[in-house]
Amino acid sequence: MLSVEDQSILLDFEETERCNPSPCKVIGDRVIYSSRKLGIPKVHGRPVLSDFGEARFRSQVGSRWEDVRPLIYRAPEVLLRMPWNEKIEIWNLGVLAWDLFEQGYLFYARDSEKDSSDTLHLAEMIAVLGPPPNHMLQKRNWKDAAEIPPISIEKLEDNLQSPQQDLFFCFMRKMLQWRPEDRASAKELLSDPWLKSP
Repeated sequence: MLSVEDQSILLDFEETERCNPSPCKVIGDRVIYSSRKLGIPKVHGRPVLSDFGEARFRSQVGSRWEDVRPLIYRAPEVLLRMPWNEKIEIWNLGVLAWDLFEQGYLFYARDSEKDSSDTLHLAEMIAVLGPPPNHMLQKRNWKDAAEIPPISIEKLEDNLQSPQQDLFFCFMRKMLQWRPEDRASAKELLSDPWLKSP
């Protein structure tokens, strides 16, 4: 999602909505409005991270297993059908940061027919992170198996040279951890040496 620098498209949108309100439907205590197209901005704003399609109410977080996040951005605890919390956001940020910086996916999670596969996704995670901790294996709800591909972040990264590359790997490893409690907080990540380096 991109921020809106050209405020005129928002003003036009408001005026159109005021003069010709969007159709709506009331279900219980909720009002559902029909979508209305937003004008095309002359200038795009800065990127903004968002994922409204996968948003959850806080009371639902980790309360039951469900597919949260797009497949290639799912944290290990989601793939393993384990309880999850807000630390899936840190995992998600790590994978997204890799994809944006490297201009390619860290995880593909697809089989030879291009069908999505949690099993192959988990195999790719094992290749990048090493084997999961024993407690995760004991609690898992997993039955399938796949060959571990011969990949690592060191083999996949090709935009940097040392010492920047070493700092980048450390930054990625702060987010891409099997155990949610081992992942850095967003506040800790903001002061990471790789982000602060020239």
